[in-house]
Amino acid sequence: MASTASASTQQKPQETREEQQRNPPLGYDVQDYIGFKFEFATAKGVQGRFTVSERSCQLYGVLHGGISAFLAEDLARLGAMIASNWKKIDGVKLSVNHLRAIPVGQEVIASATPLMVGNRIQVWDVKFSTLKPKDTSNDTSPTELSVVSRVTLIAGGLPSEGSSQKDMFEQYSKL
Repeated sequence: MASTASASTQQKPQETREEQQRNPPLGYDVQDYIGFKFEFATAKGVQGRFTVSERSCQLYGVLHGGISAFLAEDLARLGAMIASNWKKIDGVKLSVNHLRAIPVGQEVIASATPLMVGNRIQVWDVKFSTLKPKDTSNDTSPTELSVVSRVTLIAGGLPSEGSSQKDMFEQYSKL
């Protein structure tokens, strides 16, 4: 019995540099799984894109609402962390409205912008857009709004608590 206790307390071997670069850091594995790529992340906005696939759709072949909710909160949280000098950020409220279905194979651009950045409370808008078909050339916008979200977050703790997240994000995103 003593041998099983010592076996369960053994430490996990350290990852090699190659494994660290290949494996996403804690908290970014869902983005990696669905193929989401960050384009930029600042205190004034966060943007990235992915293509809806079998990994991000529901059984009807359209973007799963849980994926859009997850990404909305995640993009807003990242922007809020940057805006608060890497303080710990927690979600308070998330509202997601799906305006139109996004089918498998469609590329999605997700962008988050702050509406209000206070000392503790931040409110961010997140929009998911898709490229319009080429036959709608008389319209001035090349994208079509598909999902809108509003995320309310609270900043707390010390800046040092978020600094490890900053390091992980910078390594993972290579922005």
